[in-house]
Amino acid sequence: MLDLPHRPRRNRKSSWIRDAVRETFLTPAHFIYPLFIHAGDDVQPIRSMPGVARLSLPALLEEVEGAYAEGVRSVVLFPAVDEGLKSPRGEEASNPEGLVPEAIRRLKARLPDLTVVTDVALDPYSSDGHDGIVSPDGRILNDETVEVLCAQALCQARAGADIISPSDMMDGRVGAIRRALDEAGFAEVSVLAYTAKYASAFYGPFRDALDSAPRFGDKKTYQMDPANAREALREVALDEAEGADMVMVKPAGPFLDIIRLVRQATALPVAAYQVSGEYAMLKAASQNGWLDERKVVLEALTGIRRAGADVILTYYARQAARWLREG
Repeated sequence: MLDLPHRPRRNRKSSWIRDAVRETFLTPAHFIYPLFIHAGDDVQPIRSMPGVARLSLPALLEEVEGAYAEGVRSVVLFPAVDEGLKSPRGEEASNPEGLVPEAIRRLKARLPDLTVVTDVALDPYSSDGHDGIVSPDGRILNDETVEVLCAQALCQARAGADIISPSDMMDGRVGAIRRALDEAGFAEVSVLAYTAKYASAFYGPFRDALDSAPRFGDKKTYQMDPANAREALREVALDEAEGADMVMVKPAGPFLDIIRLVRQATALPVAAYQVSGEYAMLKAASQNGWLDERKVVLEALTGIRRAGADVILTYYARQAARWLREG
């Protein structure tokens, strides 16, 4: 018999011991549920995201009520906007009678305690498909865009949004939105900043869902280079100084090292977005019988939490909540 003073397996020998020494916990309270909405009356399945659809507003209420009953108490809304409402400056983004404000009002009327997060960016509303205003020579205009984003954030706050989440990656937008909210009397509305949002190839299915791909070029002049890590720390410092209440890393799975860096760099809560491409890979492999969906999804979400995320945006939120409840 080996003479071993240390036998780590002793702390794995029973389910009770494994539960007692578990370091990372996953619960529905850690999830934000991303949902796609549109102004029609039907539910439109998204081919590249099996099990996910563009929801009508009645279908949205039904889905959110179901998720809420299963412990998911926060959602984030992404609108698929009619082409006829899109414009170079995305004016529809700040229409108080638009799709997102109406969805917020209906959700808060039905579930007052639901936490509603809203996306702030112009790409769903832009005829150019970019997150910002495009100049005649094809540049994304930073400061002009920030002004429009502030109007969008105020529109969402007036409708009842609890958390404003700018995903556009324009410089200075967190501070400008924070000032605009405070000056308009919305000091209690939080800002969840997309702090380290990378120019990732994993966003493809999301752009299919919203028909929001750039009409030309790419987003590399404002989203971060996937090769960079130190740059994320600079973005964290800036967003924290500008008044962000929470910061985010996007995508999650391919950027676990960045989640860890951000977690170590700030005392603010850290969110991570398990994006559409991550969902699509897990779903496709599971549907082909190559992976056990329940096991790999819960393992992937636990890994994101273990890396340092306090909150996870995931299309699996409702399903994962059900799996966790079943034990």
